[in-house]
Amino acid sequence: MNADTVNIISTTIFFIAVLHTFSTKFFEHLAHKSKHHSGFWHLLGEVEIVFGFWAMVLTSFLFLYKDKSFAIQYLEGQNYTEPLFVFVVMVISASKPIFNFCLKLVLIISNTAPLNKSIATFFITLSLVPLLGSFITEPAAMTLAALMLKKNFYERGISTKLMYATIGVLFVNISIGGTLTPYAAPPILMVAAKWNWDLIYMLNTFGWRSSLAVFLNALIVTLLFRSELKRINCEDITDKADEVPIFVTFVHLIFLCGVVFFSHHTVIFISLFLFFIGFTTAYEKYQNKLLIRESLLVGFFLAGLVVLGGQQKWWLEPLIASLSPNVVYYGAVALTAITDNAALTYLGSLVEGLSSEFKYALVAGAVTGGGLTVIANAPNPAGYSILKGNFDEGAISPMLLFLYALPPTVVAIVCFRFL
Repeated sequence: MNADTVNIISTTIFFIAVLHTFSTKFFEHLAHKSKHHSGFWHLLGEVEIVFGFWAMVLTSFLFLYKDKSFAIQYLEGQNYTEPLFVFVVMVISASKPIFNFCLKLVLIISNTAPLNKSIATFFITLSLVPLLGSFITEPAAMTLAALMLKKNFYERGISTKLMYATIGVLFVNISIGGTLTPYAAPPILMVAAKWNWDLIYMLNTFGWRSSLAVFLNALIVTLLFRSELKRINCEDITDKADEVPIFVTFVHLIFLCGVVFFSHHTVIFISLFLFFIGFTTAYEKYQNKLLIRESLLVGFFLAGLVVLGGQQKWWLEPLIASLSPNVVYYGAVALTAITDNAALTYLGSLVEGLSSEFKYALVAGAVTGGGLTVIANAPNPAGYSILKGNFDEGAISPMLLFLYALPPTVVAIVCFRFL
């Protein structure tokens, strides 16, 4: 079988996987209705399983129609650092000491704001925490923000409209909020070293625009739902955090910083993670249940995306190269909705001779569209996994997510393209 046929079938499998991600709510509905096969339908309804499942289909196809050595060489030729990093940083950042530390930081700021406490907490969680993603990485910020929103709002019986509006703003703000530095957002990590984008460049070019968009999005959704937010008793939120010794919190922060600092070196951050597991066992009474299962599912999702995405270069790369800077921005926004934005910028970095304007348009478009779907940005599955249990039938509608993420995406477009 020639390479063209392999490319076509691989891309077909990829787009079937994309369609599957938009159909997870349907499979969850079947799982609730079925008496004998609910487990199977529930498996197909897990969005974190989708790309791993279809990556298995692609791998099986390569084994059958090429040969074993070709399939193994292809799998071993992919880079799985990002899925492993997201798994590790999600577990550490969701630990009780880190969560309590960030929760207290948010509450301290909200208590000083001359606003209703629940409104202030909601606004700060959707604005400050996504911007913290520029320093503790986007996956960590997504995990923390989702856990805070779940505990403070989603578990308190808020309306479906507020749930979707919140997750729409959260996904968009996390995607653009990690652009103040060159190491925190996956789509920027893929190009920063090759294009010599340092901290000063990021702050001058992306930082102020993304900060403005993040605050505007958080402010708009807060104002629109202020009446409902006021009815939430925020006193319970502030008093429930269990005390953790400063020493334990400090060590957890050191582990988090170490993993972030060595995010490109799998051997080191995995080793740090193993030491972290040992430390949490030694101080078990100050820990909650680690988010191992949820983090593994997210890592599995991203690894499946890496396997499927590796076969899409034949059409993505020439498509990117043929676009003008203005078209590439809007094209990147659209393409990001159906493929991981880090994969998109990586493919763009393979094209030589790109202008500075083109590079900015590609990356800005990739982060702008990062909230439209679950697969658009690497941290999105983490937020999805944490919050989905509060939605009807334990699933988030991809279409409603897209529709509610559209307005904050438009705000980001205005900030990145017209300011």
